[in-house]
Amino acid sequence: MGSRGDAYDNAMAESFFATLEVECLARHRFATHTEARLTLFRYIEGWYNPHRRHSALGQRSPLAFEQAHAVQSIAA
Repeated sequence: MGSRGDAYDNAMAESFFATLEVECLARHRFATHTEARLTLFRYIEGWYNPHRRHSALGQRSPLAFEQAHAVQSIAA
């Protein structure tokens, strides 16, 4: 996050919530609060965190980055 008042103040959070809304929330209607929580958990922990590409990781997913790091550690 950026410092208070700069243009990047909430850029990461806003990007995440925009992605969440488009890829998850817009596709579902929830009957209960529990159903909504479970759907959000599955999206975040099951897809977003392990598979999304990240610019700081060379446009690789966290899972791919960790696997490449493990292979390099074993080879070294």
